[in-house]
Amino acid sequence: MAHATEDRTAPNGAGPDGAAARPASAEGPAKRPLRGRTLPELGALLLMLAALVLFFSLKTPQFMTQGNLLNLLTAVAVTGIIAIPGTMLLIAGQVDLSVGSGAAFCGVMMASIAQEQIILVGVLAAVGIGIAIGVVNGVLVTVFKVNALIATLGMMAVLRGLTHVNADGGTIALANFAGLGTARPFLDIPLPVIILVLVAAIAVVLMRYTVFGRSLYASGSNPVAARLVGVRGNKMLVLAFVASGLSVALSGLVLTSQLSAASPNSATGLELTVVTAIVLGGASLSGGRGTIQGTLVGLLIIGVVNNGLTLMNVNSFYQQVASGTLLILAVAFDQLRLRLAKT
Repeated sequence: MAHATEDRTAPNGAGPDGAAARPASAEGPAKRPLRGRTLPELGALLLMLAALVLFFSLKTPQFMTQGNLLNLLTAVAVTGIIAIPGTMLLIAGQVDLSVGSGAAFCGVMMASIAQEQIILVGVLAAVGIGIAIGVVNGVLVTVFKVNALIATLGMMAVLRGLTHVNADGGTIALANFAGLGTARPFLDIPLPVIILVLVAAIAVVLMRYTVFGRSLYASGSNPVAARLVGVRGNKMLVLAFVASGLSVALSGLVLTSQLSAASPNSATGLELTVVTAIVLGGASLSGGRGTIQGTLVGLLIIGVVNNGLTLMNVNSFYQQVASGTLLILAVAFDQLRLRLAKT
């Protein structure tokens, strides 16, 4: 991927919005980045979200009901848990296309192990597998210098194949594991939504106030300059891939819990939705630009579109058309912004 954007991180460790800060290698907490340049774009996204909500509210009275909104948020949460670390990776100029296959693989392995052991063993195994996937992806990209697109695309095929092999092409039923995907422990809010909020809050803190976040912005904006000021880019990238692997395992467990079964075909196409939400939220394919908040708004836009079209009885295939259109428009806008920045 290219590494040139308007908001390049300067060699002195400037942040994603051009705010000067100490190099990421300096001791002590990183300074808080300015947000001025991200606010107009985030505001435009919020206006788009509000317009979509208004449109579907007028088109179908079921849209604004409490039950439907909770269902919408639950559906968004499964994708969002993966999209948060995916945003970190794209900010660093990397991408993980193995997330859908990884979620299915973790779910199938958890269910198959839980049939012979207690559920906790299956859960721990799924988490360990997710970490291993992240480590392998990170090592391929940082040590063997394999392009992230190719490395994770290959991993996507490998994991999907292994998922079908372990499931023997069928669905593995799993009882007594519904709580993670359906429980509502606080104010009738589904547990997956609470998990998403916690993951997003942790990510915001990491990206705005820690050396880890500054390093990812620096590596994505200008990897050469980042190395010159002592940014340990490879280490941070591996950690970001591990975070992606953990989120993959968590989403796989949530999906398995919601279905009370693990299917080798689950999470198919999830990587497309994840990338669409991240890019729609303002992250640049060139790296060095993006926010967790923007990704969350992008997720909500996609969720509202899919939910609204379903309530309007629109063919599900048109939902794929809508998702693809959003991705194309988001990427086209990003490229237009880059060209205008060079003029």
